Formats: sequence, C-alpha cells, structure tokens
Amino acid sequence: MTTTPKPRVRFAPSPTGLLHVGNARTALYNWLFARHTGGQFILRIEDTDLERSQASYETQLMEDLHWLGINWDEGPSWDGLPGEGDHGPYRQSERLALYAEYTERLLAEGKAYRCFCTQEELEAERTHATQHHGPHVYSGRCRSLSQDAIEQNLAAGKPYAVRLKIEDRPLRFHDMVRGSVEFAAETVGDPVLVRSAIGGAAGLSKNEAGGVPVYNYVVTIDDALMDITHVIRGDDHISNTPKQVAIYHAFGWPVPEFAHLSTILGPDRERLSKRHGATSISTFRQMGYLPEALANYLALLGWGAEDGKTETFTLAELVPIFSLERVTPSPAIFDFDKLNWLNRYYLKLADPERVAKLAERQFCQHRPDIFPLWSSSELYTAEALAVLASQDPPIHLNRPSNTLIALRKEWFARLLALFVPAVDHLDQLPAKAAPVLGFNPESARRDPENAAILAADSARSVLGELAGRVRTHSGFVTPDDFKEWMKEIQAATGIKGKELYHPARIALTGAHSGPDFDKIIPLIEQGTALALGITGVRERIEQFVGV
Repeated sequence: MTTTPKPRVRFAPSPTGLLHVGNARTALYNWLFARHTGGQFILRIEDTDLERSQASYETQLMEDLHWLGINWDEGPSWDGLPGEGDHGPYRQSERLALYAEYTERLLAEGKAYRCFCTQEELEAERTHATQHHGPHVYSGRCRSLSQDAIEQNLAAGKPYAVRLKIEDRPLRFHDMVRGSVEFAAETVGDPVLVRSAIGGAAGLSKNEAGGVPVYNYVVTIDDALMDITHVIRGDDHISNTPKQVAIYHAFGWPVPEFAHLSTILGPDRERLSKRHGATSISTFRQMGYLPEALANYLALLGWGAEDGKTETFTLAELVPIFSLERVTPSPAIFDFDKLNWLNRYYLKLADPERVAKLAERQFCQHRPDIFPLWSSSELYTAEALAVLASQDPPIHLNRPSNTLIALRKEWFARLLALFVPAVDHLDQLPAKAAPVLGFNPESARRDPENAAILAADSARSVLGELAGRVRTHSGFVTPDDFKEWMKEIQAATGIKGKELYHPARIALTGAHSGPDFDKIIPLIEQGTALALGITGVRERIEQFVGV
C-alpha cells in the first residue's frame, strides 16, 4: 500500500438488483466529496454473491451512474469511460486468490483460527444467549483448540470457518456524521472471515482458498489495499464497522474515516420500498425524470446548503459547497412532491430539442398508434421500416418529404410547449396530450364525472346543436369557427357557462377540463393534416354524438 495525500473514496455496489435511490445517494455523496477535496472516486463491484450477481445489473448500475453525471476515476472499464487503475482488479470475483493469501497470513500469525462448530452447535449457543438475555456472539469455543485437535479435524475432512480473534479492548472509530463511536469487544465476538472451507491433510493454502470470504472481510481488505481514506456509506453498515476495524487492527493497517449516512424513509416514515412508488434509478429514468432533477434531489436527502434556503443546484454548483459536516444523522424523508417540483423546474430550463427527444420515447411507447417508431428526423432505418412493414396493414412505409418532416417537428414542438408544463415527469405526457391525440368516446362517456355532466338535458341540447353545425361545415375547423358555434348555441338554447362548455369539451377532447379551445383545436387539425393518425374536430364530434 502507498500513502496518498488526497482523499480516496469508493462506491462498492453488489450487482444483485437495480440501483436503489439510497445507494445512488451514497454514490453521489462519495463523488461530491472526492470532487470537492480534489480526491479520487473509485467504483468497485462486489460480486462475490455468484448466485445473485448478474452482468446485466452491473451494466445497468454503470449506466445509471453515468446518467446521473457520476463518473469514476478508477474501476471496471465501461463504454469508453476510464478502466482499470493502479489498484485493480475492481471486481471482487477476480480477487479471491488475494483474500486467500491474507487469510493464510492471519492464521500463520495466530490472529485467526479455524472454527469447526456445526450449525446445530452455533444455533444452540444463540438459543442459550436469547434465553439468558445475552448478546448473540460466538462463545469462542474453538479459539483454544490444540494443534493436535486441529490436525485431527482437518484429517477427518471436517468443515470449518475461519474466525478472527477479537482483542479484549474497545473497538473505536470516528464517524464524520455521528462523531466518536465505540463498541465493547464482548458485543462483537470473533467474527467469521471465511465460511465453509473444507478441511484435509493437505496444506492450508488450498483449504483456505476454497472457502467463501464474507463481506466484512473482503471489503476491509479491498479498502485497505486500494488506499481508501474515507468510507462513506449507509447507516445500515454501522454494526459492521467494529468488525472491520478489528480486521484493520489485525493487519496493522490504518483505520479510515467513516461517514454513515442516514436511512431514507417513505412519507409514512417506514424504510423506503417499492410500496411507496418508484425506488430504482432505472425506473425514474423510464418515467421521464431528468438526471439533474434527481441528482439535485438526492443531494438534499440528508444535506443542506449553508444558507438553509437554496434548494436548486447543478452538480457543478454542488461540488464547491458540499461537505460531510453538513450531513445530518437524522433519517431523510423521500418526498415525491418535492422531486416533482424539481423536475418541473429543470424541464422549464431544459433545451427544447433535448426535451423533444426524451418525449418522443414516451409517445413511441405509450401511443404507438400515432408515433410508430417516431424520431425527430423521421428518417427510418432499414430495420425500422421492416418492423413497420410487418404491420397489418403496413403503416408509414414511405419516408415523408423534408418539408413534411419540418412541419411535423414544428407541430410536435407546439404540442410539447402546451403540455410539458402540465406534467411532473415525461411519461405523463401521452395521457396529458390525449385531448389532441384522440380518445375513446365510449370510455369518455363512462367516466363518472363526464357521465354526470352528459346526463343533463342541457348537455343533450348542446351536443345536438354542435353536431348539426359540424355536419354542415366543410374543411378544417378553426378556433374562430368553434367560438362562433358556441355563441350561436348559447343564443339558440339560452345555455351558458359550464353547462355550455363542458359537454362540448367532452365531445372534443374526452374530458370536461383542459387547455383552451384556441390552443388545442389548431393542434388537432394540423396533426390531422400532417397524416399523424389524429382524428379531426368534425369527425370527433360526429363520432361522439353518434355513440
């Protein structure tokens, strides 16, 4: 190991699932601390759980980190980002021989020992501790086994674990969030370093290498050999820390600074989980949140600006002001309303072209009837055309002219300008834009609020008058045409206000409230003219009244 003058921190996720917001916040705080101090941020993959670890999860978490704006100085290579540094390999599955080497060292120095206790014996100890209200720690019965007994057990092939000998002294460490922390040695017991190594008469090298090293052991070795100076992680690891401190002491390695971040809770003050809503970064991405909004919000989950007021920060703005001293040990409450507010804020600031590209994905996914493989260029690839040709009947097989491309892009920009301010995240756009894109008349009639409005005699009168004017109108409908119709219907029936406008709006958009007629009517008619599969004003009203 070398002595480094600048901080070195790491984010060490397990690729056994999607990147959760809690782990993402941990990564962000590590990254901010490294960038603020001029240190190094290391990504290490803890993939020793071979049954649950998946390469797809590893790829996804790297993509999610990159999407958030978090890059690493050392770590596994990925998509052109910096690869192996001077402290690799950066996947634990590639470091197993190294762990075995250090296990042999501890055994040779008498700082660790083989434990031949069976699961039944260990369970009996736990039961006894529970009955006598004692700590659930190992009794140390194998700690003083004679060499002859050890050799006999090995010769018999008896399974064993490798345990660390805890010294009879308090285990202390400094926590940059919580201050000084101390654990009594008797509350820790002799922790397992390696599980299920199989004994035998051969030398211990193969035996120890054949065991399964546990988390607390390998993470300590990795942190020490990678010169990690500050361990910033969730407070669910506090109980692990004294065991890791003991391992540092056994090897004579310096103990790093620790910072244990508070738990993130849901609005009901229970640990944040899927039942509260989205919790993984990939889900937030799919929902159409902007990375700057989510990164900004994650930074506020346990940290605040010095003025106590400012709440909007880019990553570049966070780097010079972030400090662990301002991180609170109190649990953080995940407030979806606050996140939505931030997302709306950044959507307003975002470049319209960027928002359009993100929005297109949502429309392609949720309204493929109108946006089949839609793209901002409309220049479909051969593969995309093949997919479209497989439809029955085939759709959009001919590429539009450059003029039509430009007109469609202009129409789409106007659609987004109207509806993006009305959404919290972009996956809400297709539903919000339904007044323009079209609706199911039968479903609109069955909606309880619509049904109550349409049940009135006045509503039937309004719709009858409106349908009559639509049938005698030729060509596209303009906002002025519609405005004149409504004046004529009011004069003919004496109906006004909500009783006049709500039935008409339901017939046109499927809902009794929404954007002004003079904003949605041009979008409906222009979308129809641009061959986007949008039903025009006249057809909608005729169809609705005829249902």
